[in-house]
Amino acid sequence: MTKNTTKTRASCGSWQSPINASLLVADSVRLSEPKLDRNYNYWLEGRPQEKGRSVLVRAHKDKPQEREDLTAAPFSVRSNCHEYGGASYCLAGEALYFVNAKDQDVYRLCLQSKTTKRITHEEHIRFADLIWDQKRDCLIAVAEEHSASDTHSEPENRIVKIETAAEQQGQCTTLFSGADFYSNPCLSPNGTQLSYLCWRHPNMPWDATECYIADLDKTGNVLKQEQISATDLSIEHSRGESIFQPSFGPDGHLYFASDTSDWWNLYRYDINSKALSCLHSLDAEFATPQWVFGMSCYSFLDAENIICCYTQQGRWQLATINIASGNLEKIESSDLENPYDDISMVNSTAGRSLFFAANSQCASQLMQWQNGEMTEVCRSSNSEIDPSFISTPKALSFAAGSEVAHGFYYEPCNPQFQPLADEKPPLIVLCHGGPTGATETALNVKIQFWTSRGFAVFDVNYRGSTGYGRSYRDSLKGQWGIKDVEDVCAAADYLVEQGLADPKRLCIKGGSAGGYTVLAALTFADSFAAGASHYGIGDLETLARDTHKFEARYLDSMVGPYPEDKDVYQARSPINYVEQLNCPAIFFQGLDDKVVPPNQAEAMLEALNNKGVPVAYVPFAGEGHGFRGADAIVTALEGELYFYSQLFGFEVKDLQAQSIAAVDILNLSTETQRPN
Repeated sequence: MTKNTTKTRASCGSWQSPINASLLVADSVRLSEPKLDRNYNYWLEGRPQEKGRSVLVRAHKDKPQEREDLTAAPFSVRSNCHEYGGASYCLAGEALYFVNAKDQDVYRLCLQSKTTKRITHEEHIRFADLIWDQKRDCLIAVAEEHSASDTHSEPENRIVKIETAAEQQGQCTTLFSGADFYSNPCLSPNGTQLSYLCWRHPNMPWDATECYIADLDKTGNVLKQEQISATDLSIEHSRGESIFQPSFGPDGHLYFASDTSDWWNLYRYDINSKALSCLHSLDAEFATPQWVFGMSCYSFLDAENIICCYTQQGRWQLATINIASGNLEKIESSDLENPYDDISMVNSTAGRSLFFAANSQCASQLMQWQNGEMTEVCRSSNSEIDPSFISTPKALSFAAGSEVAHGFYYEPCNPQFQPLADEKPPLIVLCHGGPTGATETALNVKIQFWTSRGFAVFDVNYRGSTGYGRSYRDSLKGQWGIKDVEDVCAAADYLVEQGLADPKRLCIKGGSAGGYTVLAALTFADSFAAGASHYGIGDLETLARDTHKFEARYLDSMVGPYPEDKDVYQARSPINYVEQLNCPAIFFQGLDDKVVPPNQAEAMLEALNNKGVPVAYVPFAGEGHGFRGADAIVTALEGELYFYSQLFGFEVKDLQAQSIAAVDILNLSTETQRPN
């Protein structure tokens, strides 16, 4: 019997698809922070069905299916330090310590009795980057103290020692202070030395960090310290050096990634001879922007070998490096039809490694690698997607200004439908956040939601993205709102020239910093017919004044120092030029967002509404910067599709009533709808 391969012709956007918004939350979790000891694998699961509650889970290394939740409701393991958090728990022998989301205090969980005890009682301090000092039976952590009386003053960041013994339990002693930010405390194998990173305004950790090694006495107090660098500290370097993930090896020497060569490569610092050597020189990034605590791109497989991940041209690979010879060997997932090309959070102990891995056919999975074999521990989604509906990313480079930008193109893909005769698909250009960040090639249900309905998607790594070397990353400095806008417009124009997109139905979407690029592109260029801003920025001045400490001076490098360059901020803020904005936009905003406050979206909404431009605003109570709850995640995706259907005049049959009801499109008329 021959299978019917006839496709139905239907307007792009209206195609019916089994890839619905519910797949993002049904039987799906957000995986983070993998750790391991000799017998168990540990990780966090952010569960949308529990309003984003972050649960600490473990499974025996030989029995991944026999998993157990270690933290019951109402506990949620998440740090709010730097707002983005990370490194919110650590292993400590027969116990573990974690930060509870609600009060930001540290708790001790006994792994045998499963009893939980509060260790700290600090009302205004947030903890992160926890490590256990086994020798002294105490914790070392980053502490961020917020003023109880002055809400406008910056928090104070430092590295502290937290006592865990009964008589002094919870007492905090400052070990290092004075810099604006701290991260990555790590102890030498014998416990006599501590290394850490710090950085100072206006630098971000991918701009310039300082790495130190300190000698400790028997009680853990600091005796002396020295700065470590892959560059000559006696020479003034205007660009700065970004050091990432300092770690002591089993040999007692310090390892870290540095971008002194233009690429984040791995280095070894000999504690005794003070000699520094690059383990393996390669035009690749063995690091990633440190947006959260605890990021890990390498770990010690044993005393002789490092296991690591690195990225080239937007795709990640897994490898081992022999410490003595510097020889790099790729770890191939040869048993897979589609090898993993998105790898992160590498952790190891006793010859066993854990890491997250994904590719264009499967979403993030926690994988275990041991003795050359790779096995799955858990996956972020148990929903099965028919491969025939999955669009595979194609790496494209295109001219942007006088330079070149990059991205991944996804064509419309549905085995049951094809466009109407002579119809070109509508295009969504995606702008990743940051803006110092990068897009990924992992299976993204949100992207497949669009492509399976007849949209083309171009996920752009505009200039300023990571993964292409320091020079490319720095190319956006002083040019945010200029080069990124040039790149997303050039991306859309490029696909139109290639005959891959309808020039009348070009859309753009992005969140946070990507939302700013959306609004700037809609305001200062005319390439797009519509845009979707998810917790995006309309007023750079408001952001410079109102945002949290971690990003308080971020715009100094991206735009210019404020208020000295106030005129530049005003010139690049879409809110000041709404008269130039003549196409529809939709805003999705968490009302508890501390990074990009709701007043940004609300000001743009009012301005566009007053002008009579079709506009919609979908606020979410209880949501912050990025949506964690199931209802918000589903409504944001379906609401955006409904918005486009009303603008472009195609019918969608499978949207939930709550998503349609949430989108009140102001100023919509038949004249504003664009024909296919």
